[in-house]
Amino acid sequence: MDITYDYYRIFYYVTTYKSFSKAAKVLGSNQPNITHFMNNLENQLGCRLFVRSNRGVTLTQEGELLYQHVRIAYQQLHAAEVELAGKRSMESGIVTISASEIALHLRLLPVLTKFHKSYPNIQLHLLNHSTPRAIRAVKEGQADLAIVTTPLKAQKPLKVMPLMKFREIAVASPAFCLDILGKERDSQVHLKEIASHPIVSLEKDSTSYKFYSEWFMEQNLIFTPNTEVETMDQILPLISCGLGIGFLPELYVKPAIESGKLQMISLYEKIPEREICLVENMNFPPGIAEEAFKHLLL
Repeated sequence: MDITYDYYRIFYYVTTYKSFSKAAKVLGSNQPNITHFMNNLENQLGCRLFVRSNRGVTLTQEGELLYQHVRIAYQQLHAAEVELAGKRSMESGIVTISASEIALHLRLLPVLTKFHKSYPNIQLHLLNHSTPRAIRAVKEGQADLAIVTTPLKAQKPLKVMPLMKFREIAVASPAFCLDILGKERDSQVHLKEIASHPIVSLEKDSTSYKFYSEWFMEQNLIFTPNTEVETMDQILPLISCGLGIGFLPELYVKPAIESGKLQMISLYEKIPEREICLVENMNFPPGIAEEAFKHLLL
């Protein structure tokens, strides 16, 4: 029997996902069929390609050699298929997105709305993760894309693309600001003047917590929030009630400032800009729905 394109396609997915069962799920087949096809491929080539274990499969030396050629060929073919299929109307599919709190509010929500209106039959699965967890989800294949904030660490096969820059400001309730600033409510203050006051922050495993810990350290100060919360939405009501100072994106708190619920604290020290980025795994072939979503993001 001749070796067909499907054999190599199955070999590519088994190797990519390091599992017969996961490859079967992605290909819409079952594990016995995938095992049968790979046994046939090994027989045709006259060598062993996989080492099987309870944890999945790994490649033999011969399998690794084959994969280096198959990977290039398959990804080129897949890219051609995606390009040709781009004009087709999407009637089904799912896109799984892992997003950090700030990225969700500043960048992702408007895109989600636009995508749903354009492709109502595509399911959107949204995971609310911290930046490190979101990147890990993409690396492990649990999410198609991650929309996260800097600072971040991502190594190959992950690819990072900047989407937008944003700046954060210090805010508190008007009454709290009056206690700190007195009658000079619009005057600038140094960071050390407010560092001793209660601060409300995202929890320790968040990128925001790490960002402010490092920035305070650069100012020879220690970042010690009195209150830590899981989501950014929880910070607003807490600081509005006078429980402390929050560092939040200017775009996010602008309505609360304009309505008089919050007041900006003007600092001499400029809070460094941050970025919202798209992270994807180049080892996992993107689907048509994922490509369409990326197009709206970029």
